Amino acid sequence: MMETVSGQQQSAPSGGTRKGHGKMFLLWLVPFILFAALAIYSLASKKTSSRALADQTAKAAVPFVAVVHATPVNADSGLVLPGALQAFVESPIYARTNGYLKKWYKDIGSKVDKGELLAEIDTPEIDQQLSQARADLGTAEANVNLSQTTATRFQDLIKTDSVSKQEVDNAVGDFNAKKAMVQSAQANVKRLEDLESFKRVYAPFAGVITQRNVDPGTLINAGNGGTAKELFDLSQIDPIRAFVAVPQTYAQSVRAGQHACISLSEVPGQKFCGVVARTADSIDPATRTLRTEVDVPNPAGKLFPGAYAEVQFDVKVSGNRLSLPVTALLFRPEGVSVAVVGADGKIQLKRVFIGRDYGSTVEVLTGLDASDSIVDNPPDSIEADQQVRIAAPAGNKSKGQ
Repeated sequence: MMETVSGQQQSAPSGGTRKGHGKMFLLWLVPFILFAALAIYSLASKKTSSRALADQTAKAAVPFVAVVHATPVNADSGLVLPGALQAFVESPIYARTNGYLKKWYKDIGSKVDKGELLAEIDTPEIDQQLSQARADLGTAEANVNLSQTTATRFQDLIKTDSVSKQEVDNAVGDFNAKKAMVQSAQANVKRLEDLESFKRVYAPFAGVITQRNVDPGTLINAGNGGTAKELFDLSQIDPIRAFVAVPQTYAQSVRAGQHACISLSEVPGQKFCGVVARTADSIDPATRTLRTEVDVPNPAGKLFPGAYAEVQFDVKVSGNRLSLPVTALLFRPEGVSVAVVGADGKIQLKRVFIGRDYGSTVEVLTGLDASDSIVDNPPDSIEADQQVRIAAPAGNKSKGQ
């Protein structure tokens, strides 16, 4: 009996030991599990944050672009192109003699007739030279008269052998030399008289004085040993010329004799009509345009040289044409292109062919559809297949805010 009890007492401590070890294991296991869970959660959070940051970076790398759409142009509209007005005849007026400006008679805006006096020049040096030349001519004429008398006498005396043949020849030669000196003096007088006549400046043709560059007392140099000074600018503005650069696409439609009208923004509703006077019959390789001249009557002087005008040719232009802002154009070595945003948000570069240039807009002949979303103000670095996002219009942004 005692042995059984002792055996039971001995087995009891071993069971308690196992329970103590189990409790210790649990005490170590629970923190480990918690630590592992926290580590896994931390790693997962970092991975999620990294993925979100990568997504945000990728989205930020895709630029926003503003888009515009080409607008159709009336297919039956006439050919309207920008032009520059120029005087029919334009000439700078210079002096042909040296001196000082004595007086001018016409100022800017003055209408003058051909041969009308514009200014007078004081020429004291020329006047003195002319007086001296006339005196020299008088001396030469006196000498030639004396020489002629001597030669005549010697020719009479030789008949009686009163003089030798050599003396007669000398007298006749002297007479011929003196006669040549008279001719030289006459030419010099004529030259100086012509120079003196230039002291009065006349209008070479009828027109309008557009510029006056001198005042009384101004030194006038005809260009002999110095820089010539322009006195006036004279322009004939009736008729007036309009020069137009016709694009190569329409060059075959413009012919001499065609009817054309000019309109000015400062004179709305009024047209000045004329005809195509001539064309260059050659395409400018730099601009691919045909230089064309339109002559327009201008009796009232309402059209001014140097003004900008729109010239409408009596030519019907057909076809599907679009108008596009010039800010949407890309100028590349291969030609003029535009950046179009596709349905997938990627850029497509389309080459276009330009017709008329209206300043802020251009006419697109081929290469575009009216439904295309065209990037406005594209950067030079934009490339095909580049991913972009279309920015919301300014009006929509303001409403959202």
